[in-house]
Amino acid sequence: MTENLTFRRARREDLAALVDLLHDDEMGRTREDNTRPIRREYVEAFDAILRDGNQFQLVVESAGQVVGTMQISIVPGLARLGARRGHLEGVRVHNAHRGTGVGQRMFEWAIQYCRERGCYLVQLTTDKTRTDAHRFYERLGFTASHEGYKLIL
Repeated sequence: MTENLTFRRARREDLAALVDLLHDDEMGRTREDNTRPIRREYVEAFDAILRDGNQFQLVVESAGQVVGTMQISIVPGLARLGARRGHLEGVRVHNAHRGTGVGQRMFEWAIQYCRERGCYLVQLTTDKTRTDAHRFYERLGFTASHEGYKLIL
């Protein structure tokens, strides 16, 4: 199933499918809104991502359907001798494609994307309750090296 995947930058016509992916998740159903028409907040955020050269909204397609997405942010920094970081956010695989290798291929693609842009490391955050995701990330070589904190504004 994973041999026919296409990886590309998201386009405006993908936005509804991306919002559906964000919503199609136990936590996503409590914080996302996939009603139509697409909410203005999603449109504005998507436009901001497209305008920012350090942002890449990945779309993964299989047979012409969007089956995965993630936002890749290239973060310049002073720490670690001016190292760039690749930050992965909003990682989702369509529920019908979970466990098929799509997620692994997405991460391989994203890590290579970051490597080609001179990143020293790739990082992500994940909710503490997502134990399946933790095992998946560890299998890919990620380590839970830091404790993360958030402040909702």
